[in-house]
Order: sequence, then C-alpha cells, then structure tokens
Amino acid sequence: MQEVSQVIREDLGKEIHDLFVSFDDTPMGAASLAQVHKAVLHDGRTVAVKVQHPKVQVQSSKDILLMEVLVLAVKQLFPEFEFMWLVDEAKKNLPLELDFLNEGRNAEKVAQMLKHFDFLKVPQIYWELSTKRVLLMEFLDGGQVNDRDYMERNKIDVNEISRHLGKIYSEMIFVNGFVHCDPHPGNVLVRKGPDTGKVEIVLLDHGLYQVLTEEFRLDYCHLWQSLIWTDMEKVKKYCLRLGAGDFYPLLACMLTARSWNSVNRGISQAPITASENTEIRNNAATYLPQISQLLNRVPRQMLLIFKTNDLLRGIEATLGTRASASSFLNMSRCCVRALAMHNKKNTCSFFRRSQISFSETISLWQISLHELILRVKGLRLASWVLALLCWLLPAPY
Repeated sequence: MQEVSQVIREDLGKEIHDLFVSFDDTPMGAASLAQVHKAVLHDGRTVAVKVQHPKVQVQSSKDILLMEVLVLAVKQLFPEFEFMWLVDEAKKNLPLELDFLNEGRNAEKVAQMLKHFDFLKVPQIYWELSTKRVLLMEFLDGGQVNDRDYMERNKIDVNEISRHLGKIYSEMIFVNGFVHCDPHPGNVLVRKGPDTGKVEIVLLDHGLYQVLTEEFRLDYCHLWQSLIWTDMEKVKKYCLRLGAGDFYPLLACMLTARSWNSVNRGISQAPITASENTEIRNNAATYLPQISQLLNRVPRQMLLIFKTNDLLRGIEATLGTRASASSFLNMSRCCVRALAMHNKKNTCSFFRRSQISFSETISLWQISLHELILRVKGLRLASWVLALLCWLLPAPY
C-alpha cells in the first residue's frame, strides 16, 4: 500500500483519502505490471483503480536486455531454435502495455467498434483521474469465464458464453483487424446483467492489442474459410501467402489445434477426441524445431494471434465447448462479411456491388440454414444438406 500511495501521489498529486471515500487495501487482482483496487469516489461512483508497480518502468529495459542475452545464448547452444522474434515483440509491445493511457484508448476504441453486441461490457474510463501509471475505470464485477461453479450458481449457459466469445473475437480478427490479445480467464468475466438479467461478458485489460494489416486480415479470412469448408487447395495457397512455405500443414494444425488428418477430413465435421489431443501433444514435442522455424517465418502479426487462439481454446476446453460447429459457423459469417466489405470497397460499379451483396446474402443464408439443421436434425442430415447446398449455391468465399 505504501508503493500504491506513492504512485497515486506522484501521478495525481493527491493522497488516496483526498480522492476516494474508501479504498480497499487488498487488491482485487495483482500481476507483474500492476494491481487493481476497488474504491469509491466522493460522488458515489464505485471504481476500479489500476496502479502500476513503481519499479516496472525502470526494470523493463533490463528485462528485455536479459531476454535478448538468453535468447542469443540458446541460439549458440541450439542453432535450430530461432527465437529472436520473441525479443523483437517484447521490445515493441511492452512499452505499449506500460502506458495506461494507451490502454484506456484501446478500451474506448473496442467498446465503440463492438457496440452492436449488447452482451459485451467494457469498463468506462475516467480520464480526469488517469495517467500513464494510474487508470481509473468503471467497476464491473462478475465471475471468471473458467469458473463453472459460478455459472451454475447463477444459471449461466456455458454454450451461450462460448458463442458470445466466438462472435466477439471473430468480429475483432476478421472484420476489424483490431484484436484484444490477452483473453486469459482473469480478463474475461461473465455475469447476469443487473438491469436486464441477460448474460453479459466483461472484457478487461486492454493494454495488448494487435492491429492487422488489410492484406494479412484478408489472407487470414480466406485461410479460415478454406479450413472450415475443407478446401485443401486453398488451405495450401493461403498458408503459403502467410509465409509458411513447406510448413503449411504445420501452420494449419497450429491454428486449428487439430491433427493434419482432422484438417483433411474437415475440422467442423467432428469434435476433437482425447486420442487426438494426445497425438497433438506428442507431435508438438517432436516437431518443436519445425515450430520454431515456422514462428520465425510467419508475419509478426501472426504471433499474438497464436497466443489469442490458444487462450480462447483453453477457455473453451474448460467450458467443454471446444471446436463446436457453432463457433466455426460464426467465424465463417465474419469471414464472408469481411471479404464482401473489401470487395465492395474496391469496385465503383453499382452492378458489381449489388452482385457482391447478393452473393454475401446467399452465403450468410447458407450458413444460417446449416446451423439450423445442425440444431434440429443432427450432424448426419446437416452434412447431407450442406453437400446439396454446396452443389446448388456458390461457395461462401
């Protein structure tokens, strides 16, 4: 608390008791860069106060230097492992994470960007009491997204939570190209809305975002469409465009966390099994040198996408909703919309834009019909009807 008081005094120019009616000494959460305390302002607003540890700014440059030395040492001992990209990413991202004003701007940007999702809550930022080391936010409570007991007590449907998360991140990645890259369970809360009683997701900690270039975003859209609809020629094409080279099967497996056999059969056709999980774990150890080379080849934007995908998969595994057909179909919708938006933006022809809009509508209708059949009739009939639709209608990309 002495250090917390010191940072608040230095950055806001006042003592804690001058700024707040009450301030909880015990942090609600603590991490390597900062900790968060619950407090009440004099006007009655309950807030969350994020305070950076005072020595982090000075220590961070030493940490990066030490990381660089260790990575170079590993390269000397094991030439096949190339991890200098890790140092480059740390140099780029750590200063951004240490600037809480940047975090506040990210929070406001994503709240505006996804305002059409009424189930998503992003804390409001109180700028008048925020600095680079202190961030004052609206206090939003809830249970962690991996706390199944909390969800059972509050009658929250885990499948609904999984669907909402899929929609949020598909929209970020495929449509907007602005991606929250730290969705670990401490940063994703779930709750019943106090006013509506509807299920809500609270997204916290907006310090680490990845901004995707349009070229990368569109190639990534095409790749996921190809993976979902099992078009292996296009899977190879877009893996190559993303720098995978001969490692394109490995890139497909890493993105989907499925075996190459499952990728070839269709990742949306069958859920992952325990034996496949074991196979993936064993192969991860076997192919570690190739994974290292692949990570050094792909665009730097891909690295935080890998991290985001893995954290989301961890949440899905805990909820027992991993690799559901619904999540793949939500991704496919976003890919269709993103590619249609791009194509319409790059044509001046009214007829061509109308044609693109019509194709987009048909593709989205095709996905919705497939989802309906999955819910009502089961997977076997759905696969049969999907095959018929694919024969009758144009592919959704």
